[in-house]
Amino acid sequence: MAVSRPGPKLRDLQTTLDAERAAGRTRVLHIIQNLNYGGMERLLADIVRGLDRTHFDCHVLALQYLGRFAEGLREVAQLHLATPMSRWSMLRPTSLARQIASIEPDVVHTHSGVWYKAGLAARIAGVRKTIHTEHGRAKPDPFADRAIDAIAARRTDVIIAVSASVAEQLITTHIAPADRVRIIPNGVETNVLQPRADDGALRRELGISSNAFVLGSIGRLEPIKGYDLMVDAFARLIADWGEDEPPVLVVAGDGSERARLEQSVEQHGLRGRVHFVGWRNDIQSLLSTFTLFTMSSRSEGTSISLLEAMSSGLCPVVTDVGGNAAVLGQQLSHRLVPAGDTRALSAAWRSALCDPAHRRADARLARTRVETAFGLRAMIAEYEALYKTR
Repeated sequence: MAVSRPGPKLRDLQTTLDAERAAGRTRVLHIIQNLNYGGMERLLADIVRGLDRTHFDCHVLALQYLGRFAEGLREVAQLHLATPMSRWSMLRPTSLARQIASIEPDVVHTHSGVWYKAGLAARIAGVRKTIHTEHGRAKPDPFADRAIDAIAARRTDVIIAVSASVAEQLITTHIAPADRVRIIPNGVETNVLQPRADDGALRRELGISSNAFVLGSIGRLEPIKGYDLMVDAFARLIADWGEDEPPVLVVAGDGSERARLEQSVEQHGLRGRVHFVGWRNDIQSLLSTFTLFTMSSRSEGTSISLLEAMSSGLCPVVTDVGGNAAVLGQQLSHRLVPAGDTRALSAAWRSALCDPAHRRADARLARTRVETAFGLRAMIAEYEALYKTR
């Protein structure tokens, strides 16, 4: 793993960079907080793997640490860790600018969470082109965040929104001018994420009956994702279920809300019916176990987890926030639920579970929708076109 710090390793790295520059490839440097679990992190890794290596020399600089999605990336990119920064780095990120300059990128591509500092460092380093992808924002987002990002936007050449709703928020809140904002929806590898039969492994692991419906969700356990609403809605569903075997809720992911959510499960008397399984590497196995996929988010960009679930042939039941409506499209709009309405969410689950023919038809529509509009290759091609424009 190449880490750009002073010494022989840095000199070796520079030799490699000079050779690749001579070969005429465009050098792209992605900057992100880390490459640990999350949709944004997964997307960056997919972009890096998918870029045409005959035209692009790709680098990734993590400001905090690398993490899960860095695995295997060293085969297609140079990976860097940021050198320690002073407490004043937001005002003058000198060490970061020096590190960027040593890599000599043609393009710096920043991602949510690092926009201001990394964008400023790129300008100090004299980078010719800067691109930023906004993967999603709180709604409403705090004034201080908007003010800082508006400054960052003025020094960014192209600002990518992952959905029309994110673009609208950037423009209407005066963070970014409309003529600098472009929409590039997220994409997933539909050839890999295909419908597959439940192998029963997760059911055996968690002690779930082979006959039980499994409501499934994958995401960060943070307030913006609304998992507190999901637990409340699930308690309502179970209370009204009747004598048939009740469904089970499986949530993959982790975050600051986990302890509070587990306490809520206990308070609702749902032990054994709700399972928090943490971050997992066997996503396709998870998805094959789910009867349907659900989200209760308060805000979204274009959810990678939702795209993966739909590509895997799952019927979605999700809140009508951010880019979710655009992902589902008109044919699946009846599977959207008002945000914050636990009664409506519970009712939507019941409707989907109790009508298997309609649920399966919508699962097929979901798969077709992602294949048609949210393929990974099409998304990467749009980014490549931006990188080539010097």
